[in-house]
Amino acid sequence: MDRRDGTEMTVQAETKTNPAMWRNPGNDNAEAEAATASRGPRVPDLNVISGAPAPGAAMEAERGRPLIIRFGKHLRGIFDRLIASSSLVPNDPVLDVRDFAWTAILRDNWQTIRDEAVAVALRGDAAPSLATISPDHRAIAEVNKWRSFFLWGYGYPIPENLARCPQTRDVVERIPGLNSAFFSILAPGTHIPEHRGVTKGLITCHLGLIVPRDGDVRMRVHDRIVRWAEGETLVFDDTYQHEVWNDTQNTRVVLLIQFERPLRQPGKWFADFFMGFVKRSAFVQEARDNIDHWNAAVKQLDV
Repeated sequence: MDRRDGTEMTVQAETKTNPAMWRNPGNDNAEAEAATASRGPRVPDLNVISGAPAPGAAMEAERGRPLIIRFGKHLRGIFDRLIASSSLVPNDPVLDVRDFAWTAILRDNWQTIRDEAVAVALRGDAAPSLATISPDHRAIAEVNKWRSFFLWGYGYPIPENLARCPQTRDVVERIPGLNSAFFSILAPGTHIPEHRGVTKGLITCHLGLIVPRDGDVRMRVHDRIVRWAEGETLVFDDTYQHEVWNDTQNTRVVLLIQFERPLRQPGKWFADFFMGFVKRSAFVQEARDNIDHWNAAVKQLDV
């Protein structure tokens, strides 16, 4: 993948040799208690305030969802194949940023975006664990290890958070087909196990904001290993299995953008239909409610 200055961004072809190590759900309660204790007495249990179940309840929550939601997951393979056949950009795991001219907007404003992330999203408990917000991430997101500060989620703006990051808001609202935007905050020593995205109709872009240099922080997308660079964009198809490591002593921060894949018909019709289904689904609506509850709880703490 090329950088704007003509040098090559670090993207290596590497074959996966070891299977993903999934966390033992039996340890969830101990981890949650340790994480809560480490925050000190000033902060209440925001997981309880938000109404979100503990991460260890992910499998039980999945069984309790409406049949139509679980059935939709089985249908997405068919939809993904139909969408891929209509794609106007390659279906490769890692894509060329030059196919997405608007990514220059992110690179040109990366320091401003980084400064707002530091001032707002990295302050206190402003950014909750992704496991708290998103039901579908509770099986892979360790308590307080992978945090998120949402600006947009599945086509829905988060007005309160956007108001706190006005310059970032102005930049992301210029992105064609914007679906989601949030600061993705990965704690030191974190491994996010192998997982995949919701639909081929969306493509993911990362803008590197804070990338530690005291070790290796990387992501595997299918059979490719990629590494972030501050001020640079990385575009990939998250319907390929991918996993992330932060093998450093510091926090990694990126602005994560999901946007609509450029499509011709009939793929666009299938993508729009499936995304309409997803936006109305229980897991998206629950995530929106959890963000609102979290923001209300944090406001009480004067964060």
